[in-house]
Amino acid sequence: MNVIPLLCWEFLKTGLFSVGGGLATLPFLYDMASRHSWFTVAELTDMIAVSESTPGPIGVNMATYAGFSAAGIPGALAATLALVAPAIAVIVVISRFLDRFKNSRSVSDAFAGLRPAVTGLIAAAGFQVFSMSVLNMEAFRRTGDILAALSWIPLALFAALFILLMKTAWHPAAIIAIGAGAGIVLGL
Repeated sequence: MNVIPLLCWEFLKTGLFSVGGGLATLPFLYDMASRHSWFTVAELTDMIAVSESTPGPIGVNMATYAGFSAAGIPGALAATLALVAPAIAVIVVISRFLDRFKNSRSVSDAFAGLRPAVTGLIAAAGFQVFSMSVLNMEAFRRTGDILAALSWIPLALFAALFILLMKTAWHPAAIIAIGAGAGIVLGL
């Protein structure tokens, strides 16, 4: 079976419903990883790291990476175009009617409802990435001990970099570089 139409369908749905930006695509990508053999959850973690470390929107980078993993260059193009098509269509339509609805109470209320939903999507995605980074669920299943499930070095690195990011004015790129360097040095 040709994977390109399925890639287009999956990323079209992702582009249509991942309101809030690239991080909002993560729950959709986790779902894809569980239903298709295009990439594993571990590969998805790598895609997130690469997408966060490279220029451009994370959602587009991840769609390109996932499409390439599934079907090479044609897959990368198909997944990327399918992801951005809904946003382009919505922006074109909205731009035609923006002046008419910019002061609408219903539009304002809809956005007020979307903000918590988007925050929840991003928080869930962040928790999934955090879990994959610092938890060893196999160790937890084997022992039943949550302390045995913690990967202490990645947890310490997370805490240190989180504090550094929150307490300094360092650019996020510096934090990413430190994390990459620590991963190399520590053999993570």
